Amino acid sequence: MAGNSSIEWTEATWNPVTGCTKVSEGCKHCYAERMAKRLTAMGNPRYENGFNVTLHPDLIDTPRKWTKPRKIFVNSMSDLFHKDVPLNFIQQVFQTMNETPQHSYQVLTKRPERAAELSPYLNFTPNIWMGTSIENQRVIERMEYLKQVPAEIRFLSCEPLLGPLDLELSKIHWVIVGGESGPGARPMEADWVRSIRDQCQEQLVAFFFKQWGGVQKHRFGRELDEQTYDEYPELTMV
Repeated sequence: MAGNSSIEWTEATWNPVTGCTKVSEGCKHCYAERMAKRLTAMGNPRYENGFNVTLHPDLIDTPRKWTKPRKIFVNSMSDLFHKDVPLNFIQQVFQTMNETPQHSYQVLTKRPERAAELSPYLNFTPNIWMGTSIENQRVIERMEYLKQVPAEIRFLSCEPLLGPLDLELSKIHWVIVGGESGPGARPMEADWVRSIRDQCQEQLVAFFFKQWGGVQKHRFGRELDEQTYDEYPELTMV
């Protein structure tokens, strides 16, 4: 439920919430849902509710035990801003993030409208990075909600990238791009990725290329035009 991560753009995961529901095309082959099914079958007590939204209050303080600074992906197995996660629970999660400034927290949501709505009740200290998932142009409005959130770092996760994107990146500091992986992975065109890279370079936004994806993603690697893109946002950006 918490610990080191193999996800390329983070160092650890922390899951005080598990479970979610699908909201758009990017959710079709949800890796978290697949993993939850396996863990349920294995009898993991954290997944006795399967992939239904479940709160784990005993995990709220976990990052306080980590003294070495880490980049921490918050709720890799859920969405902190799902409607079934109460405000008071979100506030407890934020309190832990506020009081552990040695860590950088990467909060990724497909529900940035709720994040924007609840922002007046949350303390976005500089170590909290707020992001939203944008898989195609149909959900581009998520970016506008994200821009309303008073986080020092705002980022986009364009994974799985399912189509070309036209991005106006003011108030956005980081863009992650990746192809879908695992069973049924849908293809990603190289020109979609190049276009996003070029838009980031033109608008002075950090660009991170995570993977080409595919059923066996290790076969295709993560180089774009013979280059690896591992850029991170500058913490002084606002």
